Amino acid sequence: MFLPKSSQNRLIPLRKTDIKIRSVILSGGCGTRLWPISRVKAPKQFVPLVGKENLFTATLRSAAHVTPSAAPMIVGNNAHKFLIRDALEETGINPETVFLEPTGRNTAAAILLAALAEQDPDALHLVRPSDHIIADSAALTAALAKALPAASAGYIVLFGITPNDPETGYGYITPGNPTAFPDVAEIESFKEKPDFKTAEALIASGALWNSGMFLYSPKSLLEEAEKIAHARLEQLRQIANAAQNDGREKTLDANLYAALPSEPFDRVIMEHTTRGAVIPCAMGWSDVGSWQALWQSGEKDAAGNLSLGPVLALDTANSYIRSEGPAIAVLGMRDVAVVASKDAVLVVPRARAQEVKTLVAALEQTTPRLAQEHPHARRPWGCFESLTGGKQFQVKHITVAPGRSLSLQMHRHRAEHWIVVEGTALAECGDEQKMVFSNESLYIPKGAKHRLSNPGVIDLHLIEVQTGDYLGEDDIVRFADAYGRVNEGGT
Repeated sequence: MFLPKSSQNRLIPLRKTDIKIRSVILSGGCGTRLWPISRVKAPKQFVPLVGKENLFTATLRSAAHVTPSAAPMIVGNNAHKFLIRDALEETGINPETVFLEPTGRNTAAAILLAALAEQDPDALHLVRPSDHIIADSAALTAALAKALPAASAGYIVLFGITPNDPETGYGYITPGNPTAFPDVAEIESFKEKPDFKTAEALIASGALWNSGMFLYSPKSLLEEAEKIAHARLEQLRQIANAAQNDGREKTLDANLYAALPSEPFDRVIMEHTTRGAVIPCAMGWSDVGSWQALWQSGEKDAAGNLSLGPVLALDTANSYIRSEGPAIAVLGMRDVAVVASKDAVLVVPRARAQEVKTLVAALEQTTPRLAQEHPHARRPWGCFESLTGGKQFQVKHITVAPGRSLSLQMHRHRAEHWIVVEGTALAECGDEQKMVFSNESLYIPKGAKHRLSNPGVIDLHLIEVQTGDYLGEDDIVRFADAYGRVNEGGT
């Protein structure tokens, strides 16, 4: 959730109320339509798409200001747990619970799990996707204040966004009969991602975009779920009871969770409940679901172009052009998105930006690394960037944060050469330990048990040259790890 720096759009807390409101932050999405910047292992909520701060971190900050009466709950993917931890450490926010999903099962499972975990019978939950933009915090706070009485009375209130164009990538909500609460209406119908003509007709009839944000009493939601989705709720109770607890983190059982249907909250609950309601609001919202959406929500030049990074655009209009790697030169183009990361380039008509997920699905079959991970990859100990490679070699730039260390590990198929370029390394290889200083190197033979640590107070930078007949990230056997990854693959 990106919040502009202008004073009129600063974070606005809800006025003091006796009702405790807990933000439920959803962070399980993959963001495939924003490839190549968003990847499966570092999806859009964890990369800085708008401004310098990523959307997940900004959502945490916003939740702490808008709903300060209760610590947030977070539902995210176990593969992103270190990214979640980094954001919590950066913001200083102490969550109530962090559910770690072994695999994504859409929003119905996430929202119902949070409701089952609520210990305060009088609390309300505000569902907040972590990969959305809200430009006007004051409008969100005003809508939340208006929705409070209805949610307290048992309604499941959806925040409907006043449309500004017939967007085909969003869901639409048609308000029905008014409730006893000002500006809150019952929900008459849902329409998911209509075609252009249908979207135009829906807007003309007063339909609203579905923001994916809800306010409700967990008690009321669970009462509805008992009637509407009893079997699903029983599965989730079993999953919640079987969760492995590590402080506030709850890791969910992979087999039990895989047996859950993957369905959105709207389809499971909202399309069947008699308690559904909607409140309209205009809060500068975008789900940041495609390059088209980012182009629409950003500031453009006189030709209608939004350009970021080393970009030269001549005789080009109404286009989104972005580079986080090589310089891009665009000539004679209209209505396109051109996006370059360090290892991939996407060119697509803006009108077909929703179809990028189809492209990513094809990459999963042909070149899975391009779909899964950036060449610059975050790890709990720091990060690494793949610089170059060939059939039997690979070169990486490794950065280890002060006081951090990689796992005690070995590789069956590769040897490694470490060259320290800045900082000091503590290297373990077999039974020996050695301090390696700047401009010094060390050789790690194939099959040797080893560990790399940074005992210093500045980042450790080194160049790693891998040689061997297999160089995949899964060629690793861990013997000890400070981050609980002994049974996990990868660096």
